[in-house]
Amino acid sequence: MKSLSHSELIGLLVSISTLLFIGRLCGEFMKKINQPSIVGELIAGIILGPSILGYFFPDLFSFIYPTEGPTALALDGFIKVAVILLLFISGLEVELQVILQQRRSAFFTSMGGIIIPFFFGFWAAMFFPQYLSSGQESNPLLFALFFGTALSISALPVIARTLMDLGIFKTPLGMLILSSAMIDDFLGWMVFSVILSALGQTITTASILLSMFNTLLLAFGMLTLGKYLFNKFLPWINKNFSWPGGVLTVSVTACFIGAATAEQVGIHAIFGSFLVGVAIGDSKHMSEKAREVIHIFVTNIFAPLFFVTIGMKVNFFAFFEWKIVLFVLVLSYLGKVIGCFLAAWLGGYSKRVSWAVGFGMNARGAMEIILASLALQAGLIKENLFVALVVMALITSITSGPLIRWILKLTPGKENDLQNFPELKPY
Repeated sequence: MKSLSHSELIGLLVSISTLLFIGRLCGEFMKKINQPSIVGELIAGIILGPSILGYFFPDLFSFIYPTEGPTALALDGFIKVAVILLLFISGLEVELQVILQQRRSAFFTSMGGIIIPFFFGFWAAMFFPQYLSSGQESNPLLFALFFGTALSISALPVIARTLMDLGIFKTPLGMLILSSAMIDDFLGWMVFSVILSALGQTITTASILLSMFNTLLLAFGMLTLGKYLFNKFLPWINKNFSWPGGVLTVSVTACFIGAATAEQVGIHAIFGSFLVGVAIGDSKHMSEKAREVIHIFVTNIFAPLFFVTIGMKVNFFAFFEWKIVLFVLVLSYLGKVIGCFLAAWLGGYSKRVSWAVGFGMNARGAMEIILASLALQAGLIKENLFVALVVMALITSITSGPLIRWILKLTPGKENDLQNFPELKPY
């Protein structure tokens, strides 16, 4: 059996430690100035990547982030595990009970936040691909489906954090935004899994229908039989295994098995891990403390590794094209904000609160970046559109909170005066 040589092992360990420490350092700095840590981790990647370090010190960059050889293969394995775990904890945050409580308003709001931006993205990719520089000209339909999905998906962790910072998390409005984002994430990753499974195949109606059938079957099985088994098994784990090691081990094991199962049936591994997260997170035996332990484990070790490497994938300065960035930004704001605004307004919310719903749902963050990274890796998009999508994810995440605060006239650092908005009063 082949193994890493002495020098290759040193290179791998130096790479991981450098990416982890610098990413964490930049992430902590951004948190100090009230910005998402993901922004700092991406900036760390840009500093360590071909944009800066690779430009001035190419040999040092190649040592830290090798692109070929056994060390590069091992590092790529770490990054793939990081993506799988990130989707797993995103699934943990999907609470089916919350969706059921808000089912009518959440369903219509999420549909407004999916259909309209999807139409905007699909239409732009089909009729104006020159403005997006598609990397998959031979598959315009797949590219259009991807770009529509990219504009439709939200970032559940970023939205939850934004609502907490604004002091409206435990309000009907906060629950509406959160539950709508959960539905968005679920449907978005389902569609993207179909797109990834169709890559490399002859695109026919039958192949797309088969991919959709496999995706739906896996989702149904995981949310029925899988959820039942977790409910039966978790109490025994909590009773007989040490805490929190037992529940952490079992949860991560289930995550990897779900990812492997999805990959085996022709669906991307990330959707399998996402579904396992939904099934485990919805179990009444998964405590908040256990959920928090898993979240800390992933976000402090694997998340920085992944998001730093995003900044190292391409030269952001060389591939930054302001026309593409502006086009993507305009489409993202128009589609998501207007779609959610109309759905909330027609559902009986005031115009001001409906705008807040639109801006709240517009945060893309980590999910958008994962989506763009997988699309780039699969050859579905080029580097310039990848950069535009990453920039869009960052700008929408950073502006979401301030725009909600401005629309609702909320006071920073306080519980806020909510008497003028009956929709905002806490439960």
